[in-house]
Amino acid sequence: MTKEQFILEMNRQVKLVRTEYGLTQEAMARALGLSKKTLVEIEKGRSSLGWMGAVAFSSIFSASQVLSGVFGGEAEDMVLALAFEDLRPVYPKTMGGRVWWRTVETHGEYKIQQNIISQHYRALDGRDGRVCSSFDPERVRTAVLACLEGSPTKKNQEEAL
Repeated sequence: MTKEQFILEMNRQVKLVRTEYGLTQEAMARALGLSKKTLVEIEKGRSSLGWMGAVAFSSIFSASQVLSGVFGGEAEDMVLALAFEDLRPVYPKTMGGRVWWRTVETHGEYKIQQNIISQHYRALDGRDGRVCSSFDPERVRTAVLACLEGSPTKKNQEEAL
């Protein structure tokens, strides 16, 4: 999935999420910081949330069952994978992927998981801390192998990517 595909998917889900939350167009527009007219245009497919609006939408409505069903868990994981596609941040600890993730490889204390819905990958260390996230499994594998060759520092992880 690309940022553009994510934005399009968020645009398609606005009305469903609004209905799920029982909000009027005016209330939804206020929650998103949009005019009612802009929200109506998005719902009709004539306008777009854009990247920042899609990220805000997925964050504000992170408890949405509609969005969970679309992305196979929290949309935050998808946003992080897209936002940091060519970057290497130091991620905080995760819950270990108990629901929406399947482990596809293990390398020592590291595991590579794939999201069962969105199909993107992530690597977790022995404490379930996220090492990296990408749609390219080879990038994730390379980052894990770099961590195994040395201490799992940000520098080693950046060099792997």
